[in-house]
Amino acid sequence: MRQFDRKIVLEDGSEYYGYGFGGREDRVCEIVFNTSMAGYQEIVSDLSYTDQMVVMTYPLIGNYGICEEDYECKIPSIGGLVVYDYNDNPSNFRCVKALSELLEEDNIPAISGVDTRKLARSIRDLGSRRVLITSPETTVEEALSTIAATPVPHDAVRRVSCRKRWYSRTADAKYHVVAIDCGIKLNIIRSLNRWGCNVTIVPFDTSAEEILFMKPDGVFLSNGPGDPEDVPEVTATVGQLLGKVPIFGICLGHQIISLAYGGKTYKLKFGHRGGNHPVKNLKTGKIEMTSQNHSYAVIPESLAGSRLEITHRNLLDNTVEGAECKADRVFSVQYHPESAPGPQDSQYLFEHFVEYMKEAKGHAQKNRY
Repeated sequence: MRQFDRKIVLEDGSEYYGYGFGGREDRVCEIVFNTSMAGYQEIVSDLSYTDQMVVMTYPLIGNYGICEEDYECKIPSIGGLVVYDYNDNPSNFRCVKALSELLEEDNIPAISGVDTRKLARSIRDLGSRRVLITSPETTVEEALSTIAATPVPHDAVRRVSCRKRWYSRTADAKYHVVAIDCGIKLNIIRSLNRWGCNVTIVPFDTSAEEILFMKPDGVFLSNGPGDPEDVPEVTATVGQLLGKVPIFGICLGHQIISLAYGGKTYKLKFGHRGGNHPVKNLKTGKIEMTSQNHSYAVIPESLAGSRLEITHRNLLDNTVEGAECKADRVFSVQYHPESAPGPQDSQYLFEHFVEYMKEAKGHAQKNRY
């Protein structure tokens, strides 16, 4: 039997042994799990996973390799990856490299051969915890000391946001959207392009004055890693934009919009991650299967008395999945309608954003004459 050459140690002292691939450095992360059956490349390249080690509950990972068109960011920042059965010989006509090669290039540690069913149940029952990936020779005492000595990061958005503005244009564009980059997924930008929007992507700390100077038809507030209360400057910017331009927020953007309206957020026990979460649209009564990736949620009672109306609820735990202020043409969802990976049930939200921009544009032209 092949000898184990890596292990992970959780902060409760539990150990899981396996075989290392990708980067080889020891690293402390928050451990979470994802229930998606496909889309490991999009997960690895999703900046919302910064500082997190992701346990894939689907057992076979790596079998279709890495495809050039499927990246969600240019430089992945996921903390690490835990899988049961890793396939290093992918079969796919679109494949350009193996998953292990991508992880090695970006120094992302990974481990296979782990009992991911047991580990996922542990995370579900006991909650997300901190974890160290290390060599089998590291004692539990040494591992726990390393975890305790490693500070919890609070600058994830600053690290993953773009440094300078950049552009994504499309033919025959009808609208100009400014996207505040807190860790934006590339498929969100592609989706906006498909709906006829030129997109200007700006750093997370861009001021409201700068954004309005660009004369956008709408502002998009992106997904991203970490606690929404770690980026009060973004919440302040959104607060200054309310009522002046249509705003659409996804995931972290949803939480920040809620904070801007006076809401509060809290950390979930183990978060929502995967492409199989049922969400009820309270306006239509329809159930959407959604793709999710977040650790925090909005406290519903905190929105009472605010101008935000709750529009969507998670049917698994009744958490807030969407909110809207029609008067300000502002709305947001906790899940990912761009669905990379995931179901396509929620594409209508991009159309709703376009409708708000069209309405605001018509109103502005009417007032001009």
